[in-house]
Amino acid sequence: MTTPHDLDDRLRAELAALGAPDQRRDLGEPLPDGGPLTGAQALALFDAQVTSRLLDLAGRWLSGFGEGYFTVESAGHEGDAAVAAALRPTDPALLHARSGAFYCLRAAQAAGAFPATSPQPEPEPGRSSSESAPPGAVSHQDLDADPGETEAASLPVGAGIVVDADGDATVVVPDLPQPAPDDAYAAAARDVLRGIVASAEEPAAGGRAKVFGRADLAVVPTTSTAGSHLPRAVGLGLALERLRRGARPTDGEADATPWPADAVVVCSFDDAAADHATATAALNTTGWYDHTGLRIPVLFLCADSGASAEGWVAATLRSRPGIRYFAADGTDVAATYRVAAEAADWVRRQRRPAVLHLSTVRLMEQGDDDAARDPLLATARLLVTSGYAGGEELLARYDERGWQLRRAAEEVLDEPKLASPVEIVRELAPRRPVRVSRAVAQAAAHAAGPGAGARAEAFGGKPPELTGPLTLAQSINAALADGMLDHPGTAVFGHEVAARGGVYGVTEGLRDRFGAARVFDTLPDETSILGLGLGAGLAGLLPVPEIRHLTLLHGAEDQLRGEAATMRFLSRGAFRNPMVVRVPGLASPDGLGGHDRNDDSLGALRDVPGLVVAVPARPDDAAPMLRTCLAAARVDGSVCVFVEPIALYHVRDLYTDGDDEWTAEYAEPGTWADRHVPIGRARVYGVGSAEDLTIITFGNGVRMSLRAAATLAREGVGSRVVDLRWLAPLPVADIIREASATGRVLVVDETRRTGGVGEGVLSALVDTGYVGAARRVAALDSFVPLGPAARQVLVSAEAITQGARTLLAR
Repeated sequence: MTTPHDLDDRLRAELAALGAPDQRRDLGEPLPDGGPLTGAQALALFDAQVTSRLLDLAGRWLSGFGEGYFTVESAGHEGDAAVAAALRPTDPALLHARSGAFYCLRAAQAAGAFPATSPQPEPEPGRSSSESAPPGAVSHQDLDADPGETEAASLPVGAGIVVDADGDATVVVPDLPQPAPDDAYAAAARDVLRGIVASAEEPAAGGRAKVFGRADLAVVPTTSTAGSHLPRAVGLGLALERLRRGARPTDGEADATPWPADAVVVCSFDDAAADHATATAALNTTGWYDHTGLRIPVLFLCADSGASAEGWVAATLRSRPGIRYFAADGTDVAATYRVAAEAADWVRRQRRPAVLHLSTVRLMEQGDDDAARDPLLATARLLVTSGYAGGEELLARYDERGWQLRRAAEEVLDEPKLASPVEIVRELAPRRPVRVSRAVAQAAAHAAGPGAGARAEAFGGKPPELTGPLTLAQSINAALADGMLDHPGTAVFGHEVAARGGVYGVTEGLRDRFGAARVFDTLPDETSILGLGLGAGLAGLLPVPEIRHLTLLHGAEDQLRGEAATMRFLSRGAFRNPMVVRVPGLASPDGLGGHDRNDDSLGALRDVPGLVVAVPARPDDAAPMLRTCLAAARVDGSVCVFVEPIALYHVRDLYTDGDDEWTAEYAEPGTWADRHVPIGRARVYGVGSAEDLTIITFGNGVRMSLRAAATLAREGVGSRVVDLRWLAPLPVADIIREASATGRVLVVDETRRTGGVGEGVLSALVDTGYVGAARRVAALDSFVPLGPAARQVLVSAEAITQGARTLLAR
């Protein structure tokens, strides 16, 4: 195992031993072997690599005395600086944790510090442009020609001629200039150092995490979960291509895409992530879209350190249908730059996906044998053998940059840390209810005014408010249509949502109204569906993906927890991924489909900080709640999960067959503002006197509780039924108010007793000092079985009635 001290000592010794070049070459000239780089570009890549390596050493140094909190190193992966150089600084980049050199080079590009290739003057006939002395006049080459006759154009830039007392002339080439203390590499290093020490002044996450990310560098911060950012990259690529082919948001819109029309998305990952499920899903989805003719301009960058079985990663990446394969030695910056430029140009021109497979090493995590392939040393050798610099010059450059980083590290130690809960959660999930309410009102005014004609046409001349009472499913369908009319960037997608209208027909007819570009089918892979949503939101669209069943969401929850919910948290609000995820969920009393289609587990969603979880029970709540979620996504960048009770989709009756009391008229646009449902506000139903008992519930429990309350009313018990509507955040103020009104609370929780919503309600009561009586009716800690057996584990109206009687008898 190579230690940081060994790595530093070895590199210094190797640099010093490189000596001086045989012939000095102008930095502006291309590589002598016809390579794609100039000397200045190669030196800039060396600077990026050196900065990244020294950041690794600084991180270890800081952690050695308890001031560094992140030590995942990029040592051995520094060849990806050449990939950054082959891309544009406006190409969005989603980087994994070993991408330090890429980040440093991107910072130099954005600052205009990476030299552009420019044509060089032709050397005079019979004379090589490289005929010059090594730096410092150490060769003391005598010139036959008279000094005054020497053509300045034949000398390296900055060179001079010194004539001694005997009249002998010597070409004197100055040393390479030392790196400036405030250049782009130093600025990038300070960014990273701030992240390592958790400084509140770190530009990406502000001390909340150590990430590579900055909006002005087009670097999107990602979590350290293996490959979890790749589905988002695919979604961003697909969204950019759809925007390029269609109407792009205007520059004046708040949600206008920040990316150029011909941008290429690059996402880096390592060989370990290549075997991860999320990476597999992303590559598979990309290939599937390419197979179907939909283009995705994304460049996957796999840094392979050889930790997997020999040849496995190459075989895996080569076999991906629809994705072009490129490969290069990641320790050779010239070769890497040449192949990366070819790959990036191909993706940009063809608007199709490619993977660039770089062979790398991990110098501080694997064996000492890997040190022979140190990419920094390889770049240094290139500079010396090509005549651009001497080993001592490069060592001096390395040392000077090292002192710069040491001083910067000492300075950032004195910067403030996050010191209050408010500072930490400020950008987690901002809530601006007044603006959300205003957005709903604006949508209403447009639908009733200038958009009335388009709305009437979309609904075939008969808007939903004129069609009579609607079911829950019909109300959601109408609200989705209104949402798409309100915002042209709204896209509805998922498995069979276009062709079949979804599993339960909720999206039926939307593709016919709004076209296949805005309502489209995807692969039946929930990770990829959410990834498409994450990328679309990042591109400025308003994605509304559908997950077929709640059970299927659990396998993809990291896309919500690790990627969606953390975006603002990791970028101080500079990036956001607004999204409304629709999920048919909860259970049906008849147990149709067993646990595959009946899932009452919501704990994993409620546990995600900042995530909005909505559960509409009635048609007249579903539409306004969906409008609220869409508005919150646009205004605040909120990530909302809209859980739709499958058992209530097509229900029409409440108490008796044919009473139609579970349907409702769709509100006309003029009333939307008055009927607005803010996030975190409950709905209360009074039954009888409403003075004896408070029943707190949600989803299917609302209908069952109202039926139970009617039974209790015949026994002289007055109840108030509280529909939570929002499970995150809980409507705590409404809970306390309604509980205190009766002093007896029955919590009806159709999720499981352990980890269910009821635990959160009871905790809220305890935390706020509620002293009345409380009891809970909840589903058993069991999966939902098939058929009639489901009734044995789920909540029923009869169980609610009996629970209320027991509570009242205390």
